[in-house]
Amino acid sequence: MRSEADRTAAMVLVVEDEAALSDVVQAYLVKAGYATASARSGPEAVEMARALAPDVIVLDLGLPGLDGLEVMRRIRTFSDCYVLITTARSEEVDRLVGLSVGADDYLTKPFSVRELVARVQAVLRRPRAESGTASSDTVRTYGELEIDTAAQEVRLAGRPLPLTPTERGLLMTLALSPGQAFSRRQLMEAVWGDSWIGDDHLVDVHIANLRRKLDESAESARFITTVRGIGYRMGKG
Repeated sequence: MRSEADRTAAMVLVVEDEAALSDVVQAYLVKAGYATASARSGPEAVEMARALAPDVIVLDLGLPGLDGLEVMRRIRTFSDCYVLITTARSEEVDRLVGLSVGADDYLTKPFSVRELVARVQAVLRRPRAESGTASSDTVRTYGELEIDTAAQEVRLAGRPLPLTPTERGLLMTLALSPGQAFSRRQLMEAVWGDSWIGDDHLVDVHIANLRRKLDESAESARFITTVRGIGYRMGKG
């Protein structure tokens, strides 16, 4: 259970079966002002994510019971919290698969704990969905797609579209400047923050995820258009 003091701080759930590493990560996060909890197995991670409703999950892919990818799939059925995966696997495919099932960012082991804390701080600076009343000034329509930029809500053919925070941030950035072609770096700075250091092609993975949810492909894009040699811009629907 979270204490009264913890309720005012962002909650980070650290899912790591290596006890020493988990303790170090939590110590740094607490020092940075966050409330923390830990889980050591896949089933425990799903149970705690449901019970605690954390703001961020730091999720190791190599877990007993359930692997990290299956944990993330299950968590995404009830939570849109930020997920930062950590993995000892160096292959690019492992990182891309992790992102494709709903992770927002990744770090490859061994990593700097200070960098991990900086990544947590960066994702928490991104805009989150807020309750509010839609108005004609904030709702943008692209065919069957409705984007309420004030309430941070997205509907496709009248139905709410379940997006991760990163997917929603990318779509909102494009929708707020529909005539602008954004480079990958510009999208990274808008969604991840200008202090983030990483691979620009991370954007491509999240755009591909968005297109799948929007029921389109790069070849039949209605909502997100590829601008050759530059990046992406909002389509007309």
